[in-house]
Amino acid sequence: MSIESMLGSLDRLRQLHQSLLELSIKKTELLKSGDIAGLQKVLKTEQKHIQAINTVEKQRLALVQEWAENNQLDPETVNVSSILDHLDEKAAAGLEQHTTTLAEVIVDLKAQENLNQDLLQQSLQFVQMNLDMIAPSIEQMNYGNKQNANDPKAKRSVFDSKA
Repeated sequence: MSIESMLGSLDRLRQLHQSLLELSIKKTELLKSGDIAGLQKVLKTEQKHIQAINTVEKQRLALVQEWAENNQLDPETVNVSSILDHLDEKAAAGLEQHTTTLAEVIVDLKAQENLNQDLLQQSLQFVQMNLDMIAPSIEQMNYGNKQNANDPKAKRSVFDSKA
């Protein structure tokens, strides 16, 4: 197993995350415009991307485990830093560059998804506020005139209970 296989899987992960970032930006615009049908399409496409990312990530983990076993390292504790220590300068620079660009895309994606979450939260608050304004309260549902509680005549019953 060569380091090129790991670089290839890291590059594929970066491409998938970049595509997911573009979908997230599109999702932001759809949230702003209120296009529910378009949002549903983007969410379905997003799910396909996530499945593909999970598949490529499993492949990458298998490649790292194989590399670790071939280099007499513990597969459970191996990370990018430990791999960089065992590579020549050119291969280490390539691996470092690939992992850095992947991390940058993931950070951008996380920021975009946080924005989308905030937009959804504000939309839900707006909908709840509108529902509260439209729905009648219990006081408005009672029959008759609203009477002042301080008015002594309001406390009197229509019927005289002294019989």
